[in-house]
Amino acid sequence: MASNWDSLDPQLRESVQANVELYERVRPALKLVTRDVLLTLRDMLKDSESVPLFVTGRTKTVESFREKISRTEAPLDGGPRVLKFPDPFRTLNDMVGLRVITKLPAENAAVANLIKRQRQLFDCRGDLEKDIGSIESGTYGYSSRHLILRTIQNESVKAYQQVFNPDIPPNGSYFFECQIRTVFAHAWSEIEHDIRFKAEDPRAWTPHFDRQFTATAAMLETVESAFADLHERYEEVRGYWDLEGEGSMPLTPNRVRDVWRTLLPHVDRKVDDDWGWAAELLAAHGLNKTVELAGLLSANRITEVRKALDHRYSPGPDRLLDDLLLWQYGTEHIDLTAEAPDVVPHPRRDSLQRRLKQIERYRLSNNSK
Repeated sequence: MASNWDSLDPQLRESVQANVELYERVRPALKLVTRDVLLTLRDMLKDSESVPLFVTGRTKTVESFREKISRTEAPLDGGPRVLKFPDPFRTLNDMVGLRVITKLPAENAAVANLIKRQRQLFDCRGDLEKDIGSIESGTYGYSSRHLILRTIQNESVKAYQQVFNPDIPPNGSYFFECQIRTVFAHAWSEIEHDIRFKAEDPRAWTPHFDRQFTATAAMLETVESAFADLHERYEEVRGYWDLEGEGSMPLTPNRVRDVWRTLLPHVDRKVDDDWGWAAELLAAHGLNKTVELAGLLSANRITEVRKALDHRYSPGPDRLLDDLLLWQYGTEHIDLTAEAPDVVPHPRRDSLQRRLKQIERYRLSNNSK
């Protein structure tokens, strides 16, 4: 299959070739514009909360420029095909293109908002969420934020404008494109672009490729969602150790439940979990802040408790918490939370003493190895 340029009507070639020759002449100056806005963007983002993985920039190659401006379309009133971009230097915004590659989808919006706030440097003239329609239609496509930015009084742009047309006073205003997307979407789009748009022989195509790209886009969304959930959980757990914030929150029954379910979602929950009793057990030892519960629920400690007591049935959260406190405080836990020694009967005291002996035997056995 011929390229756009190869299949172009001879009557349109002269106009396209003239623009290509002009682009060849001004491209070195345009590369300096790319470098300038790239360095500006990197400096802008290096200290932000959502620091991207990397920021890249490119100036469209001469071959790519020629191929794009060789595209044609049928006019609305019929007749022979016409150029889709008859005045490319006015209508194309991607001769200078920047890409900001992030880790998580939420960072795309944060980066976009930060760039749009730098009004002394850039004027945002377009903000499009690529393939947002695919979400609304129930189909799949990769997500990418596309900003159209205009430079303001940029000296590199003025130098380019002087080269482009020395008869017109330069104003330092130039439109360029900035794409913001996750590293997963970036990898997907690069491979898709190579196969769909840069294939050496476009005839080497089968509808199965479309199906595979749709399937990988669906998997991409699943992976991004999983990483986003993981990051959200990490931020929540990290907050439990913040003594100035979440870590200082009091341990109400509901708070104990929420912290437990965040830290230990895999522990079997029972229909009769008694979070009020769990809060009372903690309070008996003066544990009344979120950070103290987070410290108690150590994964290593839980593993040791499970080994020591060799539970016949998987314990629910309140029972496992009781065992953790017994492991940590020993007889003190019994004295603070069980019946008084002279009370008859004393089933809880008996149960705790039996379990404590198991713990002591386990510790003695492991210390002797």
